[in-house]
Amino acid sequence: MKSREALLTLPSLLWLILLFLIPSLLITVISFKAVDVYGEIMKTWTLKAYGELNLGSYGPVIVRTLRLSILTTAICLLIGLPASYAMARMDWKSQQRCILLLILPFWTNFLIRIYAWKVILHPDGILKTALVFLGIVAPDTTLLYHEGTVLLVLVYAYLPFAVLPLYSAAAKFDFSLLEAGRDLGAGIWQQIFRIYLPGIRAGIVNAVLIVFIPALGSYVIPEIVGGPSSEMLGNKIAHRVFIDRNLPKAAALSSILLMFILLPTVISLFNRSGNRKEVELL
Repeated sequence: MKSREALLTLPSLLWLILLFLIPSLLITVISFKAVDVYGEIMKTWTLKAYGELNLGSYGPVIVRTLRLSILTTAICLLIGLPASYAMARMDWKSQQRCILLLILPFWTNFLIRIYAWKVILHPDGILKTALVFLGIVAPDTTLLYHEGTVLLVLVYAYLPFAVLPLYSAAAKFDFSLLEAGRDLGAGIWQQIFRIYLPGIRAGIVNAVLIVFIPALGSYVIPEIVGGPSSEMLGNKIAHRVFIDRNLPKAAALSSILLMFILLPTVISLFNRSGNRKEVELL
């Protein structure tokens, strides 16, 4: 049985080794290398790339990246939890229609969808015109190139990735437990926080990981609808690669980003390991 499980796991393991582990190790190695004036990587080992990452220049970018990623994840959860609950309580045909509506945007290229937001939020776009007409914003208000704009488009881009795992968990949830809790005197908030949310915990963890990790590495969205004041760590990495041709510094920034990406994954693995031990003890 164990050999069969190992055989089934082997393709995924090879995929992770070839496309994640090896590239991550190469990036880490490059971050400790020196670079000449032409951008060529030298054989010399040095900590110069990390020494040049002063908090004055990169601290605000790192904080902004974490802030936007956490806010994106939180908003996607706040929207995704009631949406997935409503979908799970629908009849089968309605559930399929909702799933189709969720995946429909993926039939369009990601870059085109982000550029569409730039058109919508353009100073002469329909949204700005409507808001000015309603007196909500002033004619000289700029909707583009703000941190809030980046957050809006991040939520739009990653919301389906939160709703789908939440719906998958909610569809397996036994809703009769809520009725039993209500019969036993549980209020609406007790039903939510003590019965429903713990019952779909796996979906919540998956949604957090699937949204938070890609949001951390976002490059295209802040590049198109953001501005210099809305840059994220991915934009700084791209600048070091394509403009400065300083691969060690880009690799050092990537290593920091990788650390933030691995942290929630490691925490999730430890939690799951602890849960398995508790089940085995029971």
